[in-house]
Amino acid sequence: MSTNRATFGSKLGVILATVGCAVGLGSIWRFPYMVGENGGAAFLLVFIICTVLLGLPIMITEFFIGRHSRSNAAGSFKKLAPHTKWSLIGYNGVLAAFLILGFYAVVSGWTLEYVWQALSGNLSGKSAADFTNDFQAFSSSIFRPILWTAVFIGITHYIIAAGVEKGIERASKVMMPALFLILLVLCIRSVTLPGVKDGLAFLFRPDFGKITSSVVLSAMGQTFFSLSIGMGCLITYASYFGKDTNLQTTAVQVTVLNTLVALLAGIMVFPAVFSFGIEPTAGPELVFITLPNIFEQLPFGSAWSFIFFILLALAALTSTISLHEVATAYVHEEYNVPRKFAAWVVSIGVFIIGVFASLSFGVLKEYTIGGLTIFNALDFLTAKIMMPLGGMMICVFVGLRIEKKILKEELTNHGTIPFYFFQTYAFFIKYLAPLAIGLIFINELGIIAYIRQAIA
Repeated sequence: MSTNRATFGSKLGVILATVGCAVGLGSIWRFPYMVGENGGAAFLLVFIICTVLLGLPIMITEFFIGRHSRSNAAGSFKKLAPHTKWSLIGYNGVLAAFLILGFYAVVSGWTLEYVWQALSGNLSGKSAADFTNDFQAFSSSIFRPILWTAVFIGITHYIIAAGVEKGIERASKVMMPALFLILLVLCIRSVTLPGVKDGLAFLFRPDFGKITSSVVLSAMGQTFFSLSIGMGCLITYASYFGKDTNLQTTAVQVTVLNTLVALLAGIMVFPAVFSFGIEPTAGPELVFITLPNIFEQLPFGSAWSFIFFILLALAALTSTISLHEVATAYVHEEYNVPRKFAAWVVSIGVFIIGVFASLSFGVLKEYTIGGLTIFNALDFLTAKIMMPLGGMMICVFVGLRIEKKILKEELTNHGTIPFYFFQTYAFFIKYLAPLAIGLIFINELGIIAYIRQAIA
């Protein structure tokens, strides 16, 4: 193992960087509309249960792989199981992160467009139809979305090229407190609106009759998505942890903070949605169409829109940094090239993917893969196949390949900290987690729905 490998400089840096790895658009953009589409508080309850029982143990497992190997996502498996095909798990994670970043940067670029629109006052005085038409016109155009994609990749590149401590850690120490502060401000504003009780009841008062197998599987999938499991981010970041880092405590802290952000995002969204009589099932367009419409009906609407899209941009940036780092660390270490050169290789590559993903909303809309646009095909491949497959195989790998003694030594820092439920954890990772993730996998592929339809 490398002895001169870069590490985070402080415990606070470890927490904030790793929280930034988990917290992103998945928590602030995806979570509210998933709650809205799946029964409100019922979904939230199942999500929290899945986060504790599924997300937390798998996060601990990815932390083990990263720190024990002290290598990138692909190199980790090569070190732990040399000259075997287990390394394919790592390559899957690196490729998934690279592809996700390619289309994720497009959506991230949209947040910058809306920051500019809010700052310039262009969101004022518009009807609901105007917001819809303007978003569709912007996303399907050629030059502006690509420009903002390039800008977002450029910002991400600058941070990654600066290194682990001076780049990722330093940026996280600024961005994460700012993200929490802005989120709190928006929550406070939201709960001061009329009709707030209906919005909070939708979020926190569960109707247990709405808990279906579909809701459970959707909640499991959201847990996976929001914690960045199965794409190499957690493994890569854990490889920068110091040997004295408490992996169990860090995983708990990251999980709690990620859940807190998701809850705050719900508190920010649903009181406002109910206050203005908008259906909570608005879906993915909730962020770029529905919420700007709501904000513009408030006093100082442009200011609230500006604050909100700054929040989204920060959340997106924390995600793009972690995704970029997965690929950069791989190129840097496996091909033995300078870090800055590796960062350029990744940045140029994801920009090319981003161009095609962006154009798939407009001039390339008719070019499909399996009936999906390029953007949607990339989303389907990574979120519904590569991520759950990667997470499942990580559990299988640790359960079958890693000796319990080695696993326990790493997770207890060689016996210096206790792990009271180690045997339960080991059983879960070896048997129950792969089964649960397998259910997510086949559900996301539509296999369960197909079987139900065939039976009916």
